[in-house]
Amino acid sequence: MMGRAVGLVVALALVLSTTAQAVAQQPGTALRVGMLWGSSPTANPQAFEAFRQTLRELGWADGKSITFEHRAADGQNERLPGLAAELVRMDVRVIVALNAPATRAAQQATASIPIVMVGVGDPVAYGLVSNLARPGGNVTGLSFQVNELIAKQLQLLKEAAPRISKVGVFVNPTNPGGEPFLRGARAGAATLGLTAIAAEVRSADDFEQAFATLLRERSDSILVGPEALISSQRQRIAAFAAKNRLPSMYASTFYMDAGGLMAYSANSIDILRRASGYVDKILRGAKAGDLPVEQPTKFELVINLKTAKALGLTLPHSLLIRADQLIE
Repeated sequence: MMGRAVGLVVALALVLSTTAQAVAQQPGTALRVGMLWGSSPTANPQAFEAFRQTLRELGWADGKSITFEHRAADGQNERLPGLAAELVRMDVRVIVALNAPATRAAQQATASIPIVMVGVGDPVAYGLVSNLARPGGNVTGLSFQVNELIAKQLQLLKEAAPRISKVGVFVNPTNPGGEPFLRGARAGAATLGLTAIAAEVRSADDFEQAFATLLRERSDSILVGPEALISSQRQRIAAFAAKNRLPSMYASTFYMDAGGLMAYSANSIDILRRASGYVDKILRGAKAGDLPVEQPTKFELVINLKTAKALGLTLPHSLLIRADQLIE
């Protein structure tokens, strides 16, 4: 009797397992992945497509085994808490948070749903994780050493325009990375004999005042970090730089299409591809807090030769040969 009972239990377990697998494979039961954008999915469609493609290669078919739920703040950080709460109510299996404010909003909205952060400068300093090797809690993902990146950007800007003395730094105080970015810019500028001038912006309406501040303080160059609100105004920033003949360095290649002079940043396609690996592991049962936070491995330097010519800059050969892309 005991052997028969055990056999029935095993058989029942197999039936239930098979039924669960069948249900999981049926249309309409795909796992939901929340995408919380500080900016917008359209800001870098190539990177998001790389993210989706890598997940497909890992066995997750969009619309079949997973679906994406997008919520975008369009650079308005005050919208992020409400958008994060929406994703939590939808019972997504994981939230991909695409900048520091988005990650903070997601973390405040849930302590149980895993969060994969993307493009966060210093998650330990921002209080998002306890440490990089074993983050703990429900947050992991990709970050970058913000001070090292800023120092490199300023060094490249100084090489392109050796005569600059004051660099205007756009900063959004509502972003947890804003103040650390400004501190890093001031420290990096000082090592090169430059003075960093802060231009604060909290909304799109603040940019004209920020431009006036830079002109009043006689900034002769510009440094722009990876911030969603600021990136949303890249056409205005690039036009301001061109009008006032200010050499500019950007933390995103998006600005090149707007006429920016130089960009040095982590490769966004590579970052989103690697983020998909975190999503894959989490959907297969890994705990976010057990997955180490990774650093970018690919950086790219893009130089706009047309803008350099318009500014009257003769760029040194030693700088040009290091560029990953020259726009002519």
